Amino acid sequence: MGLYTETHIRADLDRLWAHTQDPVLHRRWYLLVTELHHLPSAPGEPRPFRFTARLPPFLTLSGTGVSAGEKERPDGTRTSALCFSSTHPLGLIAEGSGYWRYVPDDRGVRFLTGYDYRPRGGALGATADRLLVRPLLDWATAWSFDRLRLWLERGITPERALCNWLAEIVVRALLLTACLGGLRLERLMRLFGSFAAAMAYLCPVLLLAAVCLALFKSPLACTPAARRCLRAPATRIRAPRLLRTLQQRVEAPA
Repeated sequence: MGLYTETHIRADLDRLWAHTQDPVLHRRWYLLVTELHHLPSAPGEPRPFRFTARLPPFLTLSGTGVSAGEKERPDGTRTSALCFSSTHPLGLIAEGSGYWRYVPDDRGVRFLTGYDYRPRGGALGATADRLLVRPLLDWATAWSFDRLRLWLERGITPERALCNWLAEIVVRALLLTACLGGLRLERLMRLFGSFAAAMAYLCPVLLLAAVCLALFKSPLACTPAARRCLRAPATRIRAPRLLRTLQQRVEAPA
């Protein structure tokens, strides 16, 4: 698949499944989805749904799709897959598909996703997708996965996690602004009197250290961060059989 995200969550498999398959819970932690409603379907058939997704930077995408899940597999893993499309003329994504896999181990569950889509808009749309939309979707998926991990492992609700993230951004921005303002050292040096010469050497070093702290320090443990997730598979992987079957059913003529 074109985009890949993986995290490890120390939680019960059933609990993780519920938080990812229940539309109400799903909307709370997944940054990209604002609305998700399952539609009636026959038993054993793929479930149709309607969705509204938030696309970076300030666009939304509405459409329909079908999903299917395998909750009981011989190897103990679980899989869900979906195919979706949108006919909105301003939507950047025409159609796509993806999957979630749940791989339990003795420490919790490896939770991973792979998905891809076809951008709309010809060469211009493909360029915008490659340079802007796809990197932001990749980041948003990984950030959301870490927000889900914090919810299940530490009880930090998605709403609180978002507040933590925004607060940390503000603190970093204020620290960076203060450091950049401190680069004008003439007035500052006057405050040290006879020690001004020594401080003239020390202050730039301290300011540089503070700038590095603001820009590169790891996020707090209570703050979701995309960097904590694996963004490429460690080994070559194939899309699950469930997704291939679903794609064939969608593509088959009515």
